[in-house]
Amino acid sequence: TTSHLPQTVKNANELTYVAPEQEKATGFWLWYTEAYDALDPNGNVTIKWDIMSWTPDGYVAVVTIYNFQQYRHFESPGWSLGWTWAKKEIIWSMLGGQATEQGDCSHYKGNIPHCCKRSPNIVDLLVGTPYNQQIANCCKGGVLSSWGQDPANAAASFQLSVGQAGTSIKTVTSPKNLTLKAPGPGYTCGPAQDVPASKFISADKRRVTQALKTWNFTCTYSQFLASRAPTCCVSLSSFYNDTIVPCPTCSCGCKSNITGPGSCVESDSPYLASVVSGSQENTPVVQCTSHMCPIRVHWHVKLNYKEYWRVKVTITNFNYAMNYSRWNLVVQHPNFDDLTQIFSFNYKPLTPYASINDTGMLWGVNFYNDLLMQAGPYGNVQSELLFRKDKSTFSFDQGWAFPRRVYFNGESCVMPPPDAYPMLPNAGSRQDFSLLTVITSTLSTLAFIFVYA
Repeated sequence: TTSHLPQTVKNANELTYVAPEQEKATGFWLWYTEAYDALDPNGNVTIKWDIMSWTPDGYVAVVTIYNFQQYRHFESPGWSLGWTWAKKEIIWSMLGGQATEQGDCSHYKGNIPHCCKRSPNIVDLLVGTPYNQQIANCCKGGVLSSWGQDPANAAASFQLSVGQAGTSIKTVTSPKNLTLKAPGPGYTCGPAQDVPASKFISADKRRVTQALKTWNFTCTYSQFLASRAPTCCVSLSSFYNDTIVPCPTCSCGCKSNITGPGSCVESDSPYLASVVSGSQENTPVVQCTSHMCPIRVHWHVKLNYKEYWRVKVTITNFNYAMNYSRWNLVVQHPNFDDLTQIFSFNYKPLTPYASINDTGMLWGVNFYNDLLMQAGPYGNVQSELLFRKDKSTFSFDQGWAFPRRVYFNGESCVMPPPDAYPMLPNAGSRQDFSLLTVITSTLSTLAFIFVYA
């Protein structure tokens, strides 16, 4: 299977890839659609196609997927990458990945290509793949972390030997119509951009080599393309008000629509096990609720101290068919600049507006709560956040203590309407006014007595 690979590339897993700088001048930041994200304005997925060597009828390339997004990651069952060949190219062999279909290779004799399809679809190999089928950054089952959460695991690579292609820089042609699924839709990829050749450092760090030619493809994410309906919602409560504000009704779907995408299953249904086992891969089986969301985030203003205030955050999974691995939560609130302590979650500030620190990314602790279990008694994770009060801005009035925006796994959650937020009790909100009224009345009475005495 490696007869078309030169010896230097057979040992490609011994090379360390130099992560590229985000070269605006090269043009791969120019491909943007309506998928602009204000909390991650420079976030994208960059795919580098590096031609490493020539073969008698084509070339050997290393393809690397870089997830430069701050908080949007690739979950199980992982990414898949497809394209359309510009000519009549085939894939002789692969390392670190595989084509999902071989296609019609019946007219080949002797060596049979790995894939003869004009539009191949490539997936990552699973963990535990034999070493002689691996290259660096492969074999994670398609799961990729976000750049902000775990940059060491935010890249994936595979190697392929392409036949019936050009054998020089002037005769090769880049693939067309790249499609990236991670694992579902949502990404739109731009055309190939010619960029400076990628450079590689050998294992002993004494030699630098470079690709013969490099193309960049830039993919951006749109939540609307990924799902026409939201996938999470937010509920609110506070210590100073007995009202619990639930997720808005029909946030992600309506319970009454039994045959549509909002269909659900009751938690005590005797058919629950059969429904879950019969569900298709990555298809949610949602517990029946008024909001019909797979994920609910609850923000509870718990305690008020003289110099601090405390919040409890609970994430509940209502999806019977999915465990959320390496989940993350992004919350926008003006007091994140004074976050003092967080319990049982990891925290990293996101500063999309330079010096303004009002956005935080939260995620689970490894091997403790980094896996959000499917719906049921264990389908929730929770933590508490302790904030220091900034007396110039702090207030419990007008819903100030509640978040402005919430994202779960990169998806924007539906917030309750502002007029439904838990408000301060009447006594608390009118305390200053009542005291002023008493003082004014007393002074008026004294003045009246003095004048007319």
